[in-house]
This record gives sequence, C-alpha cells and structure tokens, in this order.
Amino acid sequence: MVPGIIKIFAGRTGRVFASKMCDYLGAKLGDSETIRFSEGNIFVKVNESIRDKDVYIVQPIGREPNDEFVELLFWIDAFKRASANSVTAIIPYFSYAKGDKKDEPRVSIRARVCAECIELAGADRILTMDLHSAQVQGFFKKPVDHLYASSILCEYARRIGIVDEDLVVVSPDAGFAKRARQFANELGCPVAIGDKTRSDHDEKAKVLEIIGDVKGKNCLVVDDFTISGGTLVDLALGLKDKGAKRIFAFLSHIVLGEAGVKKIEESPIELLVSTDTVQCPAVKGSGKIKIVSAAPMFAEAVRIIHDREPMSKMFTESASRRMFDMSFASQLSIKDIR
Repeated sequence: MVPGIIKIFAGRTGRVFASKMCDYLGAKLGDSETIRFSEGNIFVKVNESIRDKDVYIVQPIGREPNDEFVELLFWIDAFKRASANSVTAIIPYFSYAKGDKKDEPRVSIRARVCAECIELAGADRILTMDLHSAQVQGFFKKPVDHLYASSILCEYARRIGIVDEDLVVVSPDAGFAKRARQFANELGCPVAIGDKTRSDHDEKAKVLEIIGDVKGKNCLVVDDFTISGGTLVDLALGLKDKGAKRIFAFLSHIVLGEAGVKKIEESPIELLVSTDTVQCPAVKGSGKIKIVSAAPMFAEAVRIIHDREPMSKMFTESASRRMFDMSFASQLSIKDIR
C-alpha cells in the first residue's frame, strides 16, 4: 500500500506534544475527543473517517499513569474498530517501564503486563524514548522503535558552552553508567559514577559514594528521569563535598511536582535540562529548569516509519542538528548560565 496522509491523533495529555509534531510535519492534528466522567470513566471518540489509514496516537504515560494507560488502550481499540490499516502507539514517556524485573518476591513485572495489554488492544507498532531499561523492548512482540534524547541534549550542552576540558559526565548509579558513557563519548569527556542504594519504594535513594575524579571539575549529571528530585540533589551535594565546581543535570524525562521543583531550586544544581515528553506544569517559571522539545525527533521518526524508510536515518549527526534547529534553538538562553 502506498503511504497516504499522516494521521496523528492525541490522547488527553498528549495534545500539546502531538501539536508540536504536527507543526514539524506540516500536518493537521486528527479530530478526536476524550471525556472523563465524574466517577472516573474515560470515553474516547474519533470524529473523522480513518478507514484503511495508518494512524498514530500520541499518549505519554507519565503523571497520571493509570488513566493515561487505560485511555491509550481505548484509543487503540477505537482505531481498530474504525477499520484503521495500522495503529502506531507513540508513548513519549512510558513510566511503567520502571517495572522491568522481578527483583523481590510476589511482585508484578508491570512493564510486561502493560506491553501485553497494548498489543492485545491492537497496536501494530510502538514508538517511545529512553525506556528505563532497553530489555523492555523484548516484552513486546510487535516492532518497537526506541529513540534516545542524548543527541539533542548533547547538542544543547555544546551550544550553551558548557563542554570543555573541565567537564565530567556523572551517572547517578551503575545502572545508567553505559548510557552515561555514550554521553561522554559524544561530548569527549570522562565519566564518574555514583554508588546509589534504595532500601524501599518511597522514591528516596541514597548516594553512598562517587567513583571517579570530580575535584575541581564541572559535572554534568545524566539520567533517564526524575520524579522527586531527591537523587539528583543528593548526588549534587555529594559532588560538592568531593570538590566539584559547577553542576548541571540533563534528563530524558521530567515528572516533578512543586515540591520537587523547590528541591531543585534550593540545590547546588545550576541548570536542569529535560525534554517535554511529559506535561510538567510545576516547572513553569523555574529559573533553573529548561525544557527542550523532543517532538521534532518523534515527528521525524513518524515520517520515516510512514514512508517505509530505514530508521537509521534518525541517528545521523546532520539529522540531529536539523531537529535541534527546527525545535528549540530560539529557546537557548546562554546568559542564564554564564
């Protein structure tokens, strides 16, 4: 079948992100509606014909994960029942990916359960970014296109002038060390690793030690997400104790509430940069937190998928620069951190 017009739709919390994708592609956001009834029931409706169309539904699973996840299932089912040719679930942030293993007795592997539900609802393909662990892709039997924020975050770091011989990339724990190494290789700087432990499910992790030389260095902490800001702040304090100079934090996703934003504002972190995969109203007006858009990256991925082209086109240096320039070059505020 010859690809037709790209049909992008959005769930209740994905409309802003989907609109940015449509702006990049010169497409029109699909006509649909979501109603949440007073007792919590969710109703979705597609207001235009999608028969034999390849459909893309944008829905992050972030700050309201249970409602957002169920709504996504309903959207996939609605598109399939409306005779869509294919349905691609675009999940900018998949928060249940954290539940990727059975590491204690009598617990659910939540990411696997979610993956099976998405496929049973009828999704033909999944597009997401920076899963908590890469093996979550294996929970799906359908194709998963896994994007990485590192290219646009590294480009941001270069353009604001923080990349120099004094910069060290810091991973908050051993689990993220491999990804931190990718950041470091792209920026041409060394790596340090935090030794983090978590004793419970209270979102409070403790950084016990920092492995690597950070004395007299500027530190760029990288991680996939933050919910409370606690680990970032604890690590920043530990870096200061070890003699670090300036501290920056670059994240793929940010899910902070007001308390978390306040924690960051009062911390030694000079600048926190993250993407807009989750709507995070609490960060608006923050002097330390900058949001850059990953929508052009997702839009470019949709164009490649729709045109049946190889996804490797996404990962060239020229493609990264083009997406950066199209999305948020005008947002750079060099004076804010120099």
